[in-house]
This record gives sequence, C-alpha cells and structure tokens, in this order.
Amino acid sequence: PYPDAHHPDEHPAPHPLLAPVLGLLGHWHGQGEGEYPTLEGDFAYAQDVTFSHDGRPFLHYEARAWLLDADGAPLRPAARESGWWRLQPDGRVEALVTQPTGIAEILVGHATDGTVELATHEVALTHTAKKVTATRRRYALTDATTLTFDHDLEAVGEPLQHHLSARLRRTG
Repeated sequence: PYPDAHHPDEHPAPHPLLAPVLGLLGHWHGQGEGEYPTLEGDFAYAQDVTFSHDGRPFLHYEARAWLLDADGAPLRPAARESGWWRLQPDGRVEALVTQPTGIAEILVGHATDGTVELATHEVALTHTAKKVTATRRRYALTDATTLTFDHDLEAVGEPLQHHLSARLRRTG
C-alpha cells in the first residue's frame, strides 16, 4: 500500500527545486588526501558518496571513508556521515549532516550548476565529541562523471583551514 523507496519500479521525478544539483544524484567513489595540524602527517583515504531523492525538494546525502595504506589498500573505516540538503527557491541550501562521532552540523550555502558551497551555521556536539566549531565544504562537478570535494575544518582550537580534498568518479 505504501511506496517503497527501494522498490525498482519507484523512480519519482526530481522536484523542480533540485535543478541546480541534479548532476550530483547517484553514487560516487574515489580517493583523496587529508591533513590537519593535530594529526601525524598527511593521509590518503577512499570515499563513497551517495545523493538520492524521493521526489521532494531535498537530497539525502550519505558518505563513508576508509583510511588507505601506502599501496592504496583499505586500513580501517574513517569518517561516516549522513544528512539532508534542503533546496530553496533562490538556490540556497540548508544542510543537516550528522556523524556517529557525536557531531551534528547545520550548514547553509548555495547551489548553482553542479557546485554546492556550504558553511557552518551551527554545530551541536555530544558531551564526548571532538570540539568542532566550524566547517566549510565544496562539492563541484567538473564534468558528468567527476565530482571534487573540499572540506575545511575549525576544530580543537585550530583555525579554519584545509582538511580534506577528494576526486570522485560516478559509479553504476
């Protein structure tokens, strides 16, 4: 009686407000590099990102990452997050992103032609979460099959600065 989002016959048309981000829909996989003053050295990671919708004016966002060894083999799980990007009529984006490490971010920004730039509006932390005070994220389609991701971080007393960057390819 109720539509199942995972049923293969259920493919609702995207809401018109999703127009600036339609190119992001789908599954993405790739590799990136990260750094931060409180970490020992640079690190390589693999990342999977999925953007989906159910016909309403928001995207469901899910990302998973794994640290990689020098040969590019997975060492262990790293970051994981999930959330919702709410698109507004003027191209504004209101995003809610949660992480299992006790961090919940509300970000605001803008979407235009396959590029989304988001910056922290508020951060909520559980009692034991790492002290994150701000982030800035940029997702940009360089072509129909390549998505770049850049993430700046202000945390544990360090100023806002580069933390992660990745190049992802469309899969499937």
